[in-house]
Amino acid sequence: GDIAEVVGGGTPRTNDPTNFEAGDVPWVTPADLSGYREKFIAHGARFITRKGLESSSARLLPAGAVLFTSRAPVGYVAIARNPVATNQGFKSFVLKDCVLPEYVYWWLKGSKQRAEALASGTTFLELSGANAKKLPIPIRSVDEQRRIVAEIEKQFSRLDEAVANLKRVKANLARFANGVLSAAVAGRLVATELAIGEARSEVFESGTDLLQRVLVARKQLWSGRGQYSDPSIPDTRGLSALPKGWTWASADQISDFITKGTTPASSKLSEGAGDVQFLKVYNLTFDGSLNHTYKPAFVSRDTHEKDLARSKVRPGDVLINIVGPPLGQVSLVPTELPEANINQAIARIRPVGPLSTRYIALALMAPEVMDWAVRRAKTTAGQSNLTLELCRAIPIPLPPLAEQLRIVAEVDRRLSIVREVEAEVDANLKRAQALRQAVLARAFKCPASRAAEERPIACAGPGLAAGLGTRERTEE
Repeated sequence: GDIAEVVGGGTPRTNDPTNFEAGDVPWVTPADLSGYREKFIAHGARFITRKGLESSSARLLPAGAVLFTSRAPVGYVAIARNPVATNQGFKSFVLKDCVLPEYVYWWLKGSKQRAEALASGTTFLELSGANAKKLPIPIRSVDEQRRIVAEIEKQFSRLDEAVANLKRVKANLARFANGVLSAAVAGRLVATELAIGEARSEVFESGTDLLQRVLVARKQLWSGRGQYSDPSIPDTRGLSALPKGWTWASADQISDFITKGTTPASSKLSEGAGDVQFLKVYNLTFDGSLNHTYKPAFVSRDTHEKDLARSKVRPGDVLINIVGPPLGQVSLVPTELPEANINQAIARIRPVGPLSTRYIALALMAPEVMDWAVRRAKTTAGQSNLTLELCRAIPIPLPPLAEQLRIVAEVDRRLSIVREVEAEVDANLKRAQALRQAVLARAFKCPASRAAEERPIACAGPGLAAGLGTRERTEE
């Protein structure tokens, strides 16, 4: 309050179109600053009219005013590039000429917790104008403010460059992982059984022969209702040619009855603990693993055995989300989860022996295979859906069993390297965020803790001498 006039905002009556139609007064709301990364803002998504400005508690703020959201949420900040008005979600600071807007901007960027500590409310926190005046800010000379702002922005520019490089690495890792999966299902990742058999003059079991064995096992293990029906054959029109010794199979051909889950009444679900885990789409991932420890839900043994008997899952089952966006989440149920159940947005594919269930999961994750399904998904009102019929028709490139095992080993080896590098990148992205806060904390650190490094400053707040109205006194 010693260095600025604190100004609230307002909203003209929305049921009066003359307050908004053809308006030329820039009007900013907290939503306009959500995700906003620039330091200056010229306008928000809407404009109001001069009549709307005059009929509300909004006020035209001058260029250089520091806009600070005081509710929903507290802590978004920007500098007005030109005269603007705000709604009531702001406490803006019209600064005296002894204080640079950029200096206050960066101080507020690091002061979200201070502001929240002064806010109050039950439904949501709100910082009152009186408490906004109490925000303590260390004041230095204008020249020193300029040096601090310049140093902050130099350090943040370096951090921005580093973060951009880290994000490029993440994008490259994702492309590499997709390339590995594409090569795996195209027969380019490891030596084929045909090449090995020819080199050794040995006969090998082809993918076609393997599929015949799988179909026999499928009929013997069938758990679907009613009389056994032959599976659908894959539609291979437009699909890439496979290496010799491979064949196309539909998901229906290589799996027991493909089904989806059911969500019981909320009264039959419990959070955190229970008899049998109930899996939801958020437990599925894009890397083949099942994140079953995240927000675990459970059903009773009785519900699992009776109401949800058709959607039980067990180790080795392949789960795929059938409601999106995004589609394409595939997870293999691990051995450490002996049994579970799934909701209606997940389909269960249960590969039958002799097959590598891990290979089937990797094949479903391959861009060419998943894209085939996603292109055929039904989209209504922004929601994408894979039907069970479509899941059963997904074409799977099927190599000989020995080749499947070699592919799985090589894919896992390469993707483990990707995961290690990703973990390193993610750790450095978090470190970059922490460094931003460290830079701000260092820049505005009070002299009591760094007297040997800084010359004395004044901490603005209630009781600061009233002489801050002129540049000369601030310089003194």
